[in-house]
Parts: sequence; structure tokens; C-alpha cells
Amino acid sequence: MSAAIEIENLFFAYGARRVLDGISLAIEKGEMVGVLGPNGSGKTTLLKVVSGVLTGRGTVRLGGRTSASYARRELSRMIAVVPQESEIHFPFSAAEIVLMARASHHGRLALEGAADLEAARRSMAATETAELANRWLHELSGGEKQRVMIARALAQEAEILLLDEPAAFLDLKHQLGVFDLMRRLNRERGLTIVAALHDLNLAALFFPRLVLLGDGKVFRDGPPEDVLTEGNIRQVYGVDVRVERPAPERRPHIFLRT
Repeated sequence: MSAAIEIENLFFAYGARRVLDGISLAIEKGEMVGVLGPNGSGKTTLLKVVSGVLTGRGTVRLGGRTSASYARRELSRMIAVVPQESEIHFPFSAAEIVLMARASHHGRLALEGAADLEAARRSMAATETAELANRWLHELSGGEKQRVMIARALAQEAEILLLDEPAAFLDLKHQLGVFDLMRRLNRERGLTIVAALHDLNLAALFFPRLVLLGDGKVFRDGPPEDVLTEGNIRQVYGVDVRVERPAPERRPHIFLRT
């Protein structure tokens, strides 16, 4: 069985500044992977290259095929993306935004059908955005917008879900709700999920596999207890922390040393 995502010797630079420096990584179908690292370590850029927004030097395969071999419409049925920030300047309602995700499932001039409406309804119910359906997107708070964007990605019904800081702008209740939803989708639907994250404790709590980037390279890759060690965090982030593993789950919990 081919991996969902295969990355081989990937390089990417913004001008003279190299951001990804020879990254190789394989993510199997149905895995849930958190990508960690300080600002500038290449997390967002990596997601953009995998999704086809940026083109790097190296090889990216999706389901055994190079990403370049996919037509745009075909690629949108393979990958759904939740960016850190979404710029939408026209007056659309939340429901209209979510329904936009269904474009790749029917002809260019076709109207949404019953299956599209049901997919949008399910995704909005799952993200607790059904009550926002008729509100204009520009009237929503940052957290409400973020949940609508996650609903749109879910309505796309793709095989791979890429998220860049999915908990950005969310309060604690909805942070936990979004991560719990991702874990449920991963377990129940076998959805492959890759998320760029800043919160190390949430990453340890919800993601069975973590990839820690440093200086554009994969510094550590493995379960949370192997990746989130005091030494690794000190070396990559440049801060001293205390890591504890309380019973019974033994997932690491990080505390700043004061």
C-alpha cells in the first residue's frame, strides 16, 4: 500500500533564504501527524508545497503519484486545506463559503445538489457552525471564521486534511472541540490529517506522531514522548522547559522554567 504523502529531498527557498532544506518524510494513509517547530522553521511552507500552492525542488507524491500529475480539480478531491488566515473580500454567508468546497464534485456550471447540501450540513454540525449559516462571513469573529473554514474543508470530503494552526483565534472550548473532532474523523473515517501546530501540549495530547522541524530540517520524528524532550525543545526552541509525564497516559506535558 502506498503512503498518503511521500516527500523526498525537498528544498524550498524564498529568494536567498532557504526554508526547507532536504526534507524527506512519509505519512501513511490514516495517520494523524502534528508538525512542530519555531517561527520560520518551515511548517507552513511544507504544507503549502504538499498542497501544491508552492513548488519546491524535490519530490512530493500523493497516493503514489507525483503531485504535479494531478489536475487542479482532481487535487482538490485529494487534499483539503485549512490555512492559518483566509482572505475573502466578497460578501458571502457562512453556508455559501462551506458549499464552495463542493465545486470539485460537480461540473463547472452545475448547481449544488442534495449530496452537496448534506455534506455542508454535516460539516457545519460537526464544527458547531450551523447557527452561523446565514450570517455574513465578514461579521464573524476570528474564532467563528476559523470554524467555518474547517467546516468548508470537511465538506470537501478529501482523503487528506492539511491544517495550519487550526486552533488559531479559538477559545479553549473550541480549541479542544476542533482537536477532538480531528481525532474522531481520523479514527472513524480513516482521514489522513497533518497539522502545523504551536501549542506543544495540545500536540502531545492529540497527535500520536509528531515531526519537529528545526532550521528547515526534520530534527525529530516519532511519538510525543520521544520528540518532546527537554533537550530537544532546548535545542530547537532555545528555551528551558520541564517535561513531565503524568499517569496514566504518560503523554508529555511541558512547563516553562521560571
